[in-house]
Amino acid sequence: MELTRFNQLAPEEAQSAIAHCVAIPHWQQALVAARPFDSSAALLAAGDALARQWQSADLQAALAAHPRIGERASGADKEAALSRGEQSAMQQADRALQQAMQQGNQAYEARFGRVFLIRARGRSGEQMLAELQRRLENDEQSEQQEALDQLREITLLRLKETIQ
Repeated sequence: MELTRFNQLAPEEAQSAIAHCVAIPHWQQALVAARPFDSSAALLAAGDALARQWQSADLQAALAAHPRIGERASGADKEAALSRGEQSAMQQADRALQQAMQQGNQAYEARFGRVFLIRARGRSGEQMLAELQRRLENDEQSEQQEALDQLREITLLRLKETIQ
């Protein structure tokens, strides 16, 4: 969608247009309320600034709809389709790597009580597994911040692709 079109949409339509970027309604609403944007860079800067305010509850809300790394996202909505594309490296990984990721996911969830989140785009399956193993060594506060940073990166990539 072109930025000028996004700027002109009714608030409900504009929020719907960016809903797949992240499942945090107050972020969507605040970004829509900040319109009009004079450039894509201004839109991304506003989205980034709003995302840097996220807290633990926002992370939990966003992760409620997020598939595990290495598991195929189900559903026909835009967010599921994006997740499938973003995680394509894991879908193409050999069986041993997929099993190692599954075991890592289980260990992560047991340790932190949430699914492992990483910006999968641009990373190989091996890189994602190495990051999962590294992040298992984090304390809760450090890991929450890393997960929030990854969520912000994913959100901004999706926003950039959605509105130009």
